[in-house]
Amino acid sequence: MTTTAGDIATLAPARRRRVFWGDARFFIGIALILASVAGVWWVVSAARQTVPVLAAGATIVPGQAVSAGDLAVVEVTLGGAETAYLAPHELSEGYVATRTIRAGELVPASAVASAAEAAVTTVVVRSAVDVPRAVDAGTPVELWEAPLVEPGVFDEPRILVADATVAAVLREDAMMGAGATSIELVIDEASVADVLAAVASGGALSAVPQAGEGS
Repeated sequence: MTTTAGDIATLAPARRRRVFWGDARFFIGIALILASVAGVWWVVSAARQTVPVLAAGATIVPGQAVSAGDLAVVEVTLGGAETAYLAPHELSEGYVATRTIRAGELVPASAVASAAEAAVTTVVVRSAVDVPRAVDAGTPVELWEAPLVEPGVFDEPRILVADATVAAVLREDAMMGAGATSIELVIDEASVADVLAAVASGGALSAVPQAGEGS
């Protein structure tokens, strides 16, 4: 018996044409596209979100009490870094600055602490040399001492306090002619005794801006 081509076509099961929506790869591709779009939307949305944090209204020096009156609330985009800065609800009574916070700077959470933790205080000294005009509140300086040997004779200068911060410069017309300026310094409590001893002994004290400062 002879089988014709037509008979083969009749006996062979007809192949169904595959539809694209019945292919699992189609749905996987759609899922990947949707996930990508959602990821981009989340990134853009997060970048547009702002959070309230505190910024210094004026320069705050180490040891200075930090109160709401010294600060301003600003809305900024921090991209997930908001915990690094002080939020309005985190400001507590008794906080002081542990480092200089410049006017307009966002207040880092690490830049404030309780007064006991800060362990700094202020002293006022007369600088034997005039202080540059560029030196103002917040400027880091070194306090040098030339010990008094005898009236009018001083020993070689040495660094008395290597890391002090200017709280205020007290310039008066009467002092300008004498080439001397009173300066309020923030220093570690551990250095207070040495500074007071230098003042009492009549040593010549000079506040010198640290390298790169006050030039």
